[in-house]
Amino acid sequence: MEKLKSALSNCYLSLIVLFMYAPIATLVVLSFNSGRSRAQWSGFTTDWYVAMWADETIMAALRNTVIIAFLSAFVATVLGTLAAIAINNMKPVSKNIIMSITNVPMLNADIVTGISLMLCFIAFRISLGFHTILMAHITFNLPYVILSVMPKVRQASKETYEAALDLGATPFQAFLTVVLPELMPGVTSGFMLAFTMSLDDFIITHFTRGAGIDTISTLVYSQVRKGISPTMYALSTVIFLTVFIVLMIGNYAPEWAKKRKRTV
Repeated sequence: MEKLKSALSNCYLSLIVLFMYAPIATLVVLSFNSGRSRAQWSGFTTDWYVAMWADETIMAALRNTVIIAFLSAFVATVLGTLAAIAINNMKPVSKNIIMSITNVPMLNADIVTGISLMLCFIAFRISLGFHTILMAHITFNLPYVILSVMPKVRQASKETYEAALDLGATPFQAFLTVVLPELMPGVTSGFMLAFTMSLDDFIITHFTRGAGIDTISTLVYSQVRKGISPTMYALSTVIFLTVFIVLMIGNYAPEWAKKRKRTV
């Protein structure tokens, strides 16, 4: 009976993984198809990867996407970490109000956020462009960072911070040497989540970008009507493999470090 349950649970898990990764596997296979048809295999080729690196439009969109994602995630992480510390020191009523306000952008539809940000920029006569996309991404990334850091802030010990002050450290030094290392797991997860959300966003980017500014998501959207080029399959495959490798390193690096310490 136990063997049957184990077999059924393994089958169930395998089906879930299959449904999750079958579309990605299809994308990877099509990126090596020499033809443009998605229904017929025309032979193996790596020409689409060569064409991808040579395409200035794709490279410009990739640069914009990565720069916006990194800058917005970094700024949102700094602001979100400081905000989480400030919220944690508030009175219970004020804390509950602020946390409720923080949850609204996460539950709100992206199209509402995108249109409202666009109208805000227009109302203040801010021309749409790279800077408006960056500000919009920082805005919608902040709640994710705050909610990622907040649990670590609640777990942090106030006694160690006060002890550092008693030993002669300035508040800033005590924060860097005592508080920040305790918050680092939440800060790291908040940064990675913000980076991923920014990298993947389309709707908010679409409403806040100016003419001539493209990210990967808006470039794919512009190609839908005339047909998506296989170079986009190659680009998506490269992005997926990069994220996969980073996740593997992030998950297994601590274990490798522990094993090295044991052997030493």
